[in-house]
Amino acid sequence: MCTLILAWQVFEAAPVVVAANRDELLGRPAEPPRRWENGDGPAVVAPRDAEAGGTWVGYNDAGVFVGSTNRWVEVDGGGERSRGHLVRDALRRETAEDAARFVERAVDDHVYDGFNLVVADENAALFFEWDGSLSVRNFDPGVRVVVNVGTPDSWFVPERRPEVGETQADNARRLEEALQPEPSESVTAWRERAKAALGDHDFGVCVHDPEGRFGTRSSSVITLGEAGFAYEFADGPPCQTAFEPVERQD
Repeated sequence: MCTLILAWQVFEAAPVVVAANRDELLGRPAEPPRRWENGDGPAVVAPRDAEAGGTWVGYNDAGVFVGSTNRWVEVDGGGERSRGHLVRDALRRETAEDAARFVERAVDDHVYDGFNLVVADENAALFFEWDGSLSVRNFDPGVRVVVNVGTPDSWFVPERRPEVGETQADNARRLEEALQPEPSESVTAWRERAKAALGDHDFGVCVHDPEGRFGTRSSSVITLGEAGFAYEFADGPPCQTAFEPVERQD
């Protein structure tokens, strides 16, 4: 996943709302989101990477959200463990703070390629950046956008990707500005704006490779609130694929 939008403690009825695009090799197999048992932790609702066995985004029955994006670094490679396993295992925790402590331990125990990672529940939202060393900070309430180069207020553009990196940082800034909540806006209305933005090519976050090898594979919208938890999924580029509700099958 390469674009993650988090609205944290913006809407009283839904403290955690996420809209995200996954950009990946088009030939990499994946399973759509469903409810599955996750070891000894809470059950999760998440898609699955059929190649490595992990996931890139999801939530659990305790109300914890975890999602990741690629992080561009100067030198790729070297990760011995799939980043999707990190997301999957963090989702075994009962709170965002517990998930955060797990991530801090995990990067000491395993080698991962670069990643950005968000964990959030109704009480906390934390952002991790890993490029061989770990940086973590708490998000304040509001709408935040995470892309491969970081966030609009703190990004890193590799020397080998100067133009595309700067463009992505600018896209994130414009997207974050566009998705600030409007006065008296409901969570439902904001979600619809977020869905539209994920497929709006003016923001540059719905990716299409002319050679047909890489692009936006799917899009997820997750809401964790007082009325319950909900997941909407577009199994294809959101510019041309409708979002459908994911049945929890409790």
